[in-house]
Amino acid sequence: MQIEVERFPIAGRFTIARGSKTEAVVVTVKLVATVNGSQVQGWGECVPYTRYGETVDGVVKALESIRDSVEAGADRLSVQTLKPRGAARNALDCAFWDLEAKLTGVPAYRRAEVAAPRSVTTAYTISLDEPSAMAASVLRAIDRRILKVKLGGSGGDLERIRAIREAAPHATLIADANEGWTEENLDEHLFACAEAGFSLIEQPLPAARDEFLRQRGPSAVPLCADESVHDRAGLERLRGLYQVVNIKLDKTGGLTEALLMAREAEQLGFRIMVGCMVGTSLSMAPAFLLAGRAEFVDLDGPLLLARDRDNGLSYERSVICPPEPTLWG
Repeated sequence: MQIEVERFPIAGRFTIARGSKTEAVVVTVKLVATVNGSQVQGWGECVPYTRYGETVDGVVKALESIRDSVEAGADRLSVQTLKPRGAARNALDCAFWDLEAKLTGVPAYRRAEVAAPRSVTTAYTISLDEPSAMAASVLRAIDRRILKVKLGGSGGDLERIRAIREAAPHATLIADANEGWTEENLDEHLFACAEAGFSLIEQPLPAARDEFLRQRGPSAVPLCADESVHDRAGLERLRGLYQVVNIKLDKTGGLTEALLMAREAEQLGFRIMVGCMVGTSLSMAPAFLLAGRAEFVDLDGPLLLARDRDNGLSYERSVICPPEPTLWG
């Protein structure tokens, strides 16, 4: 097992309610098997996220702690019990999926028992900024059909919502507050989003304040749980609070759990969004297997980078083509 930390510059600055960054730092896992004297390699990528108490060093140490088990023959399914959900298990789980596809010659989507991937349209993220600056960013992305706008700043969101809709009168809009609103200002923000014709609102309140949504009653705009949900274990609690759940492989701990989570979410009546952290095409490719069953797709990580890795996904503006086997799966 090979573990590598890689850095990819972001095109400009990526800003949400919790702060800004100018580079994506990812951890890559490579698994190598020797078949008939030739080496076969599978790989996966994760993005450690401080919101969940993760650091790059911590993820590397977590992977190193199970190196002996992996190199002694642990497989993808046993890894589900060796490490909890999160970034470290995601990189390893996705590396196993890729390795298995290359060893067997059976594409990952067939082994996952999902439909063959087709091109999909991703949302394109507009970073949090002053209303006029966000409107200018929207105008530069005016030919993108779906825009996900970061909100949750210290004041000014009502102006941002109005400015963004004026700049993009025909776009599908998703608001992502990243836990940045409060019980006191929730109603006015929900009303503003409804008035502006937003299609979805992600994580309006801090995860610990979810129950206020039950007290408040239904929202005119569907609400999507992001920071409030990680894997299957958290779904039942969210019934009656959210209508949509955002499935991210770095939260679930990999594609294995993400597929199971999607199935259970549908059974519980949730609609699905498939999302991502800011990473390279290697992070997006496994998540692409969920895109066919998602109502909302947000896999624009590589579009936010100054450069992607070699053999990355092909984006035609916001339309993503399925990954080639040279990348993953």
